[in-house]
Amino acid sequence: MTGANRLAGNGAELVRERALAARIQRALERVYRIDRVVDIGDFVHCAETGRREALLLRETDDGGIEVSVQLPQLEEKAELDTLCQIIEGVSHFVYVIERARVGREATQLELEMQAEVDKWVVLAADVRDFDVVDSARLRARLYEHVTFTHDARCELGERYRIANDAAHCFVRRLERDYVGSARFGEMRRELRRFFQVGQEEKLRLGRAA
Repeated sequence: MTGANRLAGNGAELVRERALAARIQRALERVYRIDRVVDIGDFVHCAETGRREALLLRETDDGGIEVSVQLPQLEEKAELDTLCQIIEGVSHFVYVIERARVGREATQLELEMQAEVDKWVVLAADVRDFDVVDSARLRARLYEHVTFTHDARCELGERYRIANDAAHCFVRRLERDYVGSARFGEMRRELRRFFQVGQEEKLRLGRAA
């Protein structure tokens, strides 16, 4: 992937979804201290009925990247699964664009592990006076009480389970080491370290928990 400044995209639908995606993009950029390259709203499109979120990438003949972030529509009362899908889509977008900006590649497992952590980051930020009880409750909903779409024996199923387990362990360590003592500055530094490293180090940070 080359030249994050050579991106093509468009999208005029999904007003509520685009607004939420923009809010999530700003939140992730603040946490990870990364510079804005492009606005995600220009790349958001509606996922086909019955399909989940997806980040579609295509390298153009001149070395640029075409991007489409496929997001599900929000219902009147947004369900956690829909919110998580939108967070995942934004997380994938932010991660890929930042990696392209600095000239680094990213694996699919990296994207999934980062997105699993980002779900907790974004949803935790919306909880007033967030503490270990809130964290444990959120962590259980995100990583324990889950149903996987793909069978564990297929490549996608295995990838999603590895990402879920690694993120769960990493978040549990953040909860134990930082949330309980309200050491949120240190926690953000650890989150930025997780964001910056590649696949093997992300797995190590998960296992180290």
